[in-house]
Amino acid sequence: MFYSHQLYSVQQSRELDRLAITGSTTESAIDSYELMQRAANAVFEFSQLQFPQAHSILVLTGAGNNAGDGYLFAKQAISQGRDVMVYSLTDPDKLKGDARQAYLDWLEAGGELADDIDSAAYHADLIIDAILGTGLQRELSQSWIAIIEQINELETPVVAVDVPSGLNADTGAVYGAAIVADFTVCFIGLKKGLFTGLARNHCGEIIFNNLHIPSSVYQQIDEEAHLLSDEELSSQVLPRPACTHKGQTGHVLIVGGNHGMSGAVILAAQSALRSGAGRVTVITRPQHVAAVVSVQPEIMVYGTDEAVIPDELLNRVSVIAIGPGLGRDDWAKQLLEQVLHLEHHKIFDADALYHLPEHAADLSDAVITPHPGEAAWLLDSTVAAIENDRFLAIKQLYQEYHAVVVLKGAGSLIYDGAEQVDVCPFGNPGMATAGMGDVLTGLIAALMAQGYQKQEAARIAVCFHALAADSAAKDGQIGLLASDLLPYIRQQMNH
Repeated sequence: MFYSHQLYSVQQSRELDRLAITGSTTESAIDSYELMQRAANAVFEFSQLQFPQAHSILVLTGAGNNAGDGYLFAKQAISQGRDVMVYSLTDPDKLKGDARQAYLDWLEAGGELADDIDSAAYHADLIIDAILGTGLQRELSQSWIAIIEQINELETPVVAVDVPSGLNADTGAVYGAAIVADFTVCFIGLKKGLFTGLARNHCGEIIFNNLHIPSSVYQQIDEEAHLLSDEELSSQVLPRPACTHKGQTGHVLIVGGNHGMSGAVILAAQSALRSGAGRVTVITRPQHVAAVVSVQPEIMVYGTDEAVIPDELLNRVSVIAIGPGLGRDDWAKQLLEQVLHLEHHKIFDADALYHLPEHAADLSDAVITPHPGEAAWLLDSTVAAIENDRFLAIKQLYQEYHAVVVLKGAGSLIYDGAEQVDVCPFGNPGMATAGMGDVLTGLIAALMAQGYQKQEAARIAVCFHALAADSAAKDGQIGLLASDLLPYIRQQMNH
């Protein structure tokens, strides 16, 4: 549930806090303790709405203002007759500033610290995670990791305050362990790291509350990333004029389908057709021609063992997608080298990405779509490094290859060198199956063939692909097939 599409870094979020507290005028300034009280109220009100039967509540606190939010939450819960216990992972007497004041106010309200987390957690109907906020920048101690893992093993619902403890709010990286929350109530500004990578395992549903910060505050900070929405992207897909013909809706060429891999080009070509391309041609091995036509007769096919794309075909097509089932042999290399020197708009995916580091070609007319493993190959890095900071990785990919980059995965990212990285909030684990990337490649190619700019095509395609997967998974995520997305992609294009 999002009421904002602006995503901020931790530093920017702190600046939003500061601007809200200082204010441009005396009238607009918000007392810092009042802001902390608003945060606590937001979590309490949401928790009571979502879990009205939760009478026994365990609040986990640590150091800093996140702990202050937790103590004020506990104070309000006590005032509402809830059975509240607080377990602190640090000595609360060492708290400073507003957090210390919140702790003292909680004590005055009759608050008590739990000595034994085992007993407190066992009896809780609800757990509030207020251990760590956005300031975490290092690995957690083993004792803290043990407590977080203990909480994660429980079936008790968890609401995280601003960010699940143990999670880097800038990158989504996990520092040893992180709370697995059912809900995360995020304040003032949505943190960009909560929407991609491992963070998707920990945040649950993200609820945003701006704590009634004046709009003038947000006007002073340019967000670092942008959360894409179905409404925003659907409005960019325009209906076709009545006299439209197939020559006006683009001709896509899909290059790939090496020995034993005809399915990849078939899926990409089917996706391109279902996404509105007027014509689709496949270049593949000759033995796959019959299979392609028998599965989808609307696809035109050219078989070649000589790895040559005829000039008469190149003169007709508007966009070339290369990579699905391409392979890594000489046939694949020769086709890639031919495509690299063409002036067409291009999409490079799958095995085509494997060959790119060997070439110093200008890819400014292209889109590349690596998953983390392919991104690691393209940057001579590791999957762990890519996933540790996906925002950094996608900017490095752009700097290296100058193409529009789609970094696939949980919370796919899109970047074209602009100030903001686009983030897709849709999709589900059922997409972890062969062929999903081929379907995405065909969708991007079809949009580009219909006249959409590279960045626009990538943004629309990534989100429509993920939304189609969410629709296709209505009967369950396990067993979802890439081909299951095709009718839902058509629905999205006509939404």
